[in-house]
Formats: sequence, structure tokens, C-alpha cells
Amino acid sequence: MRIGIDVGGTKIEGMLLDPQGVELTRRRVETPRHDYDQTLGAVVELVDGIEREYAIKARVGIGIPGTLSRATGLVKNANSIWLNGQSLHQDLSRSLGRPVRLANDADCFTLSEATDGAGAGAQSVFGVILGTGVGGGLCWERKLLTGPNGITGEWGHNPLPWPQDDERPGPECYCGKRGCVETFLSGPGLQREFFQISGKDLSPSNIGAKALEGDQEAEEALQRYEHRLARGLATIINVLDPEVIVLGGGMSNLERIYEHVPGLWGTWVFSDEVDTRLVQAAHGDSSGVRGAAWLWPSSSSE
Repeated sequence: MRIGIDVGGTKIEGMLLDPQGVELTRRRVETPRHDYDQTLGAVVELVDGIEREYAIKARVGIGIPGTLSRATGLVKNANSIWLNGQSLHQDLSRSLGRPVRLANDADCFTLSEATDGAGAGAQSVFGVILGTGVGGGLCWERKLLTGPNGITGEWGHNPLPWPQDDERPGPECYCGKRGCVETFLSGPGLQREFFQISGKDLSPSNIGAKALEGDQEAEEALQRYEHRLARGLATIINVLDPEVIVLGGGMSNLERIYEHVPGLWGTWVFSDEVDTRLVQAAHGDSSGVRGAAWLWPSSSSE
């Protein structure tokens, strides 16, 4: 049995998978924002509750909105900033009384979709989170690729490529720089763009609905978003040339982008044709927590 935990900025989700990868139960609690000790306690309580219900002791995988520093073992790069600088991996292992596996949430998402989701069967899968932040991960033959700095796939903190004049220097990012891909392609990035065009504050889903109704301001904001997404993903294709790019997060629910963005990205991809497929996640919001569980493979010897 494997338990996956997805530690998000607003919720913490736990899921129990059987040996065949079938979901047996799922639970969610609100994230105790800005409180590390309470966040740690919420994760432990989720695991304990699932194990008591099923009378088991499972292997546990954790997805977080950041990564572990190879130098210190502490969390870094988390947009849930109260996790940064904390020994989360060690603290969870000690509190749960067993080894745990911990990875970036976008890596977990990618592993889930490459294993039995929208990228299943593809040799190379790049997973993209388009939510309150922008993250990414890379799988090769259903295995996560990681590098010496623990930041494989962090395309959200590169500058928006081929910027137009009105995109310079770009919005400030929590990482301390300006003009990061994340500031343009996250949900808040689309909201900001629509507000600048219309003076109205709407959620991304409502902006999408307005565009479907023929609202020209919403249409303009979405066209600018799609243009930026096409530029951003073109750099991924130029560097990695993946078979499949899988989108998750709230922005991935905009159905139009799966047609419009591949129709645009050829302008910037260094190839005469582009065969990379752009697809929506098969497991939706569950991919992160499923992927956390998949950090433990089926064989207990691995």
C-alpha cells in the first residue's frame, strides 16, 4: 500500500493507493498557512487517519511546492514560503517513524501522468502546472529525471521568452526577480492581464466564460495568454523535444488552449514541423497526490 500526500498552498490532500494503483480513499484538509509546525502536524494526522481506517502501515510519498536543497537538506524555492529553510523531510520521517520520499509537486504530477495518465506510453513527458504558480517536471520512460541542483523542469522561473515591449521588465516575482514565466502564465497572471485591459477583477474561469460569451476584453486577455504560453512552451520543445506536454492546474481547464497554442508555437520552435502533443492531465487535480504515492514503485525492493 502507498499513501500520497500533496501539500498545497490552500489544501493538503492524502490518498491511499492499492498495489495496482487503484484509489481506495482520499481526504483533504485546509493548509495551516504560514505555520510550519501545524502544516507538519496536518500531514501526520492525515497519514495516521488513513492508516487507522485501513489497519495498515503504508509507504508514504510527499509532494511539496518546492524542493530540497542538496547542500542542506532543507526546503527551498517553495512559494508556500513558511516551508523554506525547514527540515521537512527529516521531520516527517521522524514523526511518522519511517523513511518517506519527498519531491516537488510538479514532479509528482508529471510522474502520475507519465505512469498511467495522459502521457502513458510516451518515452518522454514534460509535465506543466499552470495554477497559482507555474512548475514543471520531466519523465523519461516513467522515471523522474533529476539533476544535481534538484530543479529539473523549473521553467516557471526563467524569463518570458521573446518578450514584447510592453512585457518588459515584467511583474515582480516572489523569487525576487521580474518577468518570470510564472508571473505571466499563472492564474493570477491572467487575472492581472484582464484587470489591466478591463479594470475588472475576475477569476480565470470567469474570464474564460466571458470569452465564450463573446466578451472582447476577455478574448484579448486570453489571446495574449495563449501567445505567451506558446512562446514559453516553444523553449521547452527546443531544449527537451518531448513527445508529450501534459498540462495541469486550474489554467489547464481552458479547453481552447489545446488547439490554439500548438497552432502558435511553430513560430518559435526550431523545426520545420512540431509533433509534440499538448494534452490535458487525465487525473486532473488528483495527479499531484497520485504521483506522490508513485514515488514508491510497485516493488518494495526499489
